[in-house]
Amino acid sequence: MAKKNVRYAVQRNRIKRIIRESFRLHQHELPPIDVIVLARRGLDDFTNAQLHAEFEQAWQRVTKKFNQSQRD
Repeated sequence: MAKKNVRYAVQRNRIKRIIRESFRLHQHELPPIDVIVLARRGLDDFTNAQLHAEFEQAWQRVTKKFNQSQRD
């Protein structure tokens, strides 16, 4: 997580904790692939609930994209 995009360590750590928790809760639904999460500017302005919702959508997109690539 880039210091350039999320300035304070406490915010970077909060985001990383939420990413890990979200992954842990959804790992049984996710395809067997490696995932890299890049932080964009403004991510530290999100509330915890908003971050959870964003990662929920991200996991769904990853799964959908993986399933589509498997059919091709």
